Amino acid sequence: MTEQELLAQPAECYMDDAQQGYFRELLLRQRHELQERIAGEFDDLREYEPVSDLADIGAAEEQRHWQLRVLEREKKLLDKIDAALERLARGEFGWCAETGEAIGLKRLLLRPTASLCIEAKERQELRERHLRDH
Repeated sequence: MTEQELLAQPAECYMDDAQQGYFRELLLRQRHELQERIAGEFDDLREYEPVSDLADIGAAEEQRHWQLRVLEREKKLLDKIDAALERLARGEFGWCAETGEAIGLKRLLLRPTASLCIEAKERQELRERHLRDH
C-alpha cells in the first residue's frame, strides 16, 4: 500500500489490519535505518585517533561531544519507535493516549511515533511551557 492509497481510504478503515500493517512496516524500516546509523556513529567514536596539538584536541573533543548528543537523540527516537510498535501490538496505535480519539493518518505519516492527537499535544506543550516559565 502506498501513502496515497492509505490517505484515499474511507474513514471507517482507520487502523484496520491493512493500515496497521502499513505503519508496522514503516516503523520497522525506520528502526532498522536508525540502528544502522547508531552503529555507524559508534564505529566513528571507536576510531579515536590521538592528537597532540591542543587545537586538534579541542576540535576532536567537540566532535565527540556532538556525536554523543546525536547518539542520545537517536536513542530516544529508537525508544519512541519501540513504544509505537508496542502500541501496535496492543491495538492502541493511532489512538490518542490522552483522549482516546483518532490521531489521524496525516499526523501519523509525518510522525509515526505520535501517541497524542494534535490538540492533546498542544495542551501538553502549553503545560510544559507554563512550567518552564514559572
